[in-house]
Amino acid sequence: MYNSEELKDKILKLKKEKNAVILAHYYQEEAIQDIADFVGDSLELSRKASQTDSEIIVFAGVHFMAETAKILNPNKKVLLPDLDAGCSLADACSADEFANFRYQYPDHLAISYINCSAEVKAMSDLICTSANAVKIIQSIPKGQPILFAPDKNLGKYLIRETGRDMLLWEGACMVHEAFSIEKIMEVWKKYPKAKLVAHPESEPHLLKVADFVGSTSAMLKFVQKDDHPSYIIATEAGILHEMQKAVPQKVLIPAPSHENNTCACSECAFMKMNSLENLYQCLKLGAPEITLDPDIQTKALLPIQKMLNIS
Repeated sequence: MYNSEELKDKILKLKKEKNAVILAHYYQEEAIQDIADFVGDSLELSRKASQTDSEIIVFAGVHFMAETAKILNPNKKVLLPDLDAGCSLADACSADEFANFRYQYPDHLAISYINCSAEVKAMSDLICTSANAVKIIQSIPKGQPILFAPDKNLGKYLIRETGRDMLLWEGACMVHEAFSIEKIMEVWKKYPKAKLVAHPESEPHLLKVADFVGSTSAMLKFVQKDDHPSYIIATEAGILHEMQKAVPQKVLIPAPSHENNTCACSECAFMKMNSLENLYQCLKLGAPEITLDPDIQTKALLPIQKMLNIS
């Protein structure tokens, strides 16, 4: 068993030998973020995936993200350190159920949040991320009915922001629904002037009291530009690593969850399934590899490319 520094050295060596690039989401463990070529949110990493010249893409994230990279790079090998790294939100919207949903509302334009399977993407008209969702919806003619899947909390937020009456799928992210407003009130007793910064996948009652709502990249930019000294961060706790590096002088408090957990914050168990060890093994063995049905891959590319063009 290698230690952390030995693993990092071996990963960097293999990456160079195999002409690979490592993309990591903000929610990955700190050691993976530090070794990645690019760290970002879904939109940023989608762009990087479409621009890379590397032969191999190692996606340190969850399954739907690696699928998106494969859709954008059909001729490249895309690896995911742990194939079981899924997503509660994507799992809440099966392809069969979504097909039936679309069938019931044939006149509606289907906009799907990027946190969904390749099969659902292939049945969608447009894809969006939390960073560009408002812009995507505003690009749709006002007379066009819209159905939005799979995140109902993000959907409700977008309805408020855009004024569009959308039909929503009843899905949610278990991480962003775990925050406790009661425990946040306790944090405010200790830090009465702390600003609450929240991801739009969070529940509506939390978003109503937030000082800023935005994607992970937008949250990061906000705490950098804002002149306030302290913030409560309501998203997966992994973002705090890059955020604290950007603003070392500021106090960042992870929003507490309902669970009586040791860190008092919300973590995605799926995101944390990736480790330096399985990242190393993944590069060494060239597996697990993401493979998709060619027809689904072709169909899923269209709404993603539309998103990138609008963005």
